[in-house]
Amino acid sequence: MMDGADLPRHIPRRSANISAGPTVCTTCPYCGVGCGVLATPDATGGLTVKGDPNHPANLGRLCSKGSALGETTDLGDRLLEPKFKGQPIGWNDALDMVARKFNDAIEAHGPDSVAFYVSGQLLTEDYYVANKLMKGFIGSANIDTNSRLCMASTVAGHKRAFGTDTVPGTYEDLETCDLLVLVGSNLAWCHPVLYQRVAAAKAERPQMKVITVDPRRTATTDISDLHLALQPGSDVALFNYLLAEIIRRDAVDQAWVDAHIEGFDDAVAAAQAGDASVTGLSDPDLTAFADIWIGTEKVVTIFSQGVNQSTSGSDKVNAILNCHLATGRIGREGMGPFSVTGQPNAMGGREVGGLANMLACHLDIENPAHRDVVRGFWNAPRMPEQAGLKAVDMFKAVGDGRIKALWVICTNPAVSMPEAGAIAEAMKTCDFVVVSDLTDKTDTARLADLVLPATGWGEKDGTVTNSERMISRQRAVLPAPGSARHDWDILANVGRRMGWHDAFDYETPGEIFREYAALSGLAAKLGRDFDISGLQLISDSDYDAMLPQRWPVTADGPSGRMFADGTFYTPTQKGRMLALEHREPASKTSPEHPFRLNTGRVRDHWHTMTRTGKSPRLGQHIAEPYAEIHPLDADRLGLRDADLICLSNPHGESVLRVLITDRAQAGSIFAPIHWTGETAPTGVIDKLVTANVDPVSGQPESKSSVVAATRYDALWYGFAASTKEFRPDTEYWALGRSASGYRAELACLEIPEDWEDCARTLFGMKDAEAVSYLDPAQGIARVALIKDGKVQATLFAAPEPVALSRGHVIAELGQAGAELLSGRPGADRPDPGATVCACLNVGINTILRAIDDQGLTSVAQIGEALGAGTSCGSCRPELAQLLARRPVQEAAE
Repeated sequence: MMDGADLPRHIPRRSANISAGPTVCTTCPYCGVGCGVLATPDATGGLTVKGDPNHPANLGRLCSKGSALGETTDLGDRLLEPKFKGQPIGWNDALDMVARKFNDAIEAHGPDSVAFYVSGQLLTEDYYVANKLMKGFIGSANIDTNSRLCMASTVAGHKRAFGTDTVPGTYEDLETCDLLVLVGSNLAWCHPVLYQRVAAAKAERPQMKVITVDPRRTATTDISDLHLALQPGSDVALFNYLLAEIIRRDAVDQAWVDAHIEGFDDAVAAAQAGDASVTGLSDPDLTAFADIWIGTEKVVTIFSQGVNQSTSGSDKVNAILNCHLATGRIGREGMGPFSVTGQPNAMGGREVGGLANMLACHLDIENPAHRDVVRGFWNAPRMPEQAGLKAVDMFKAVGDGRIKALWVICTNPAVSMPEAGAIAEAMKTCDFVVVSDLTDKTDTARLADLVLPATGWGEKDGTVTNSERMISRQRAVLPAPGSARHDWDILANVGRRMGWHDAFDYETPGEIFREYAALSGLAAKLGRDFDISGLQLISDSDYDAMLPQRWPVTADGPSGRMFADGTFYTPTQKGRMLALEHREPASKTSPEHPFRLNTGRVRDHWHTMTRTGKSPRLGQHIAEPYAEIHPLDADRLGLRDADLICLSNPHGESVLRVLITDRAQAGSIFAPIHWTGETAPTGVIDKLVTANVDPVSGQPESKSSVVAATRYDALWYGFAASTKEFRPDTEYWALGRSASGYRAELACLEIPEDWEDCARTLFGMKDAEAVSYLDPAQGIARVALIKDGKVQATLFAAPEPVALSRGHVIAELGQAGAELLSGRPGADRPDPGATVCACLNVGINTILRAIDDQGLTSVAQIGEALGAGTSCGSCRPELAQLLARRPVQEAAE
């Protein structure tokens, strides 16, 4: 594992005066699995990280992202002091400005003229203070979160079926079930530790079945017994078919339904009227699905973004819940519906009312009794009586001038929101925009009037809740850099300056947690599920030492399994089944826009890469934005692997690297979400996502926009690498960290007159000595720039995408001589190739040589020989694919 000492030389470090410290038990800041982390500061300002074997979520496992956390704490781009219009400003002046601007807007235009847009990366205590300030004191519900883009449809589905946003399952259920159905969830890449728990359970009990439901074949399909490649958006039709088969085969748990369920008859009638042919699945596949699901009592159905990010997302959730409710497969070990969340504290945000249509502790903003209890508890001067603006509508209000002051906290909507180009334009027109973040070098922060330096993972202190309702502590390991402050402290400070001193007079996160826990007790008396009132008297020392625990936590201690007694949180205490009909995605394909665009994540990156982009090894697996396209579509467009493709629709266009694969369905294109204006300006894929939303949840349909696709013909393509940061000025570029500094993929529509001058300009090294190899006839140029006798930067250019050993070129930077211009290592230095196992930095060529030379025939043997696949395990599907593509060696005589 790399530690801080392996960071590129030019990256600013934390103070080397930081002494080595004790190991701290904390929680990973990435996905909703909520893995425990053991973090140890070293004596040089760095950090080493490993999984916590005692944390119940991961039992010592970490994925590639989590294991690389120690590589992401440098200060290279950290915001260390407040800035107004790009100039430093003191904290007092900055906080006074925020309070004044918001107060002025409220006085002139009312409380709904201001808004907060917050984040699932906030800790629960941060989230609670933001929600309290906006809803209880400003008096508006205009606070929403990037969790709206992630899990809002699940919240709506849960509330419709259960009466509250209750996740009934636990991670142990994934290991004890006999059938696991994964719907719209690439668990292997998006929740790798859960995937490894499932893979281990299946290896131990081969009779356990796994079914994946996804239009695209993903790494998760590797462990599937059945893959249902349904048409995009047809999940309701699939689960209506299943419900109809449950009825036809007399598989209903009638006693359970009679005692605990309402809406059954209408739901069944709608399901029986459905048409499963819209799924595009064959009759044998549909029958096999029904046979396995109905014939297996202990069924867990996991669902994630493929279900939620849809204009029928809430209905998809309820279609899944209908099947579990009709068969009584809920509230018991090894069975039930299970939403896995995408962000580290999406659940905590839902619990504190971080969404515009909720109050804290799962209370409802439209319910007068709920409002009165919260208002009284907070001693709040006002309380909104209706939901605020959800994310998409909030930014429309910013654009049309209804929102006069906007505070964005720890998120990057100018990249991650649908129609991202319009979001950026809206923010430019807003009277006052303040951004709190770790860095001012994001697409969003660059649009702010005022930026405030906040603490991040490793510096923050508070709690998070994972996908199974497990509350864990996230603890500080390193000191806050510069004058960075905790988000709850910044918010509370503004609240005091706006005139509400006593309500926001917090000194510690433990104090906030106790207040929140006490409020949850009042919510429980109103019939809500969320109750941690057993922790309301927790001391500061006990809060500091708090172990992971799953809510509810009452005075009697942690409670049992949700819905075990068949009691729900609806007015009748019965679970609700809903009558549902299939609806096509809102965007329709046409001759002008014939392709359906599916978006998602890659294995080793997170959101807009403000953290993972700091780790050189996380960028080695996939270094630039790409488009997965089916071979038939590629052939029609005249595309080859590694070409560039231009995707476009009325909202904008993106240029991406082509990856031809039958993992994508014909007529569909998959592209990842992570690249930004800072890392690949033409790769901002959410520019192409149409802002259609689910009418119930307000969640955007991020997986079914439509686009045109054309080949992008550049006059030259290039690869550039430097020991120092540089920013290309070509029509296409994708920039990332490398072990020696920075690397970039390039493409340009104009051939330079002088390649050496081009290289000097690209890297900002006008005085460097240039050594070059030029072949004008072939259109090939290779330039190395040398200072002090060592290669500092290099550019490779050709009329087609450049083929060379990028790892070798990067490794040669900083060395004497220009032998790297060959682009390949010598015979005595084998090229490891592109990284497959990011945890242990094992390249594809190393793996293929070991397969051939050692006769390896299984993923386990590769692990024994090279270590690949033995850490987080998310590369195991790729290892299996490499094995499958090698010819089978005949046994020796």
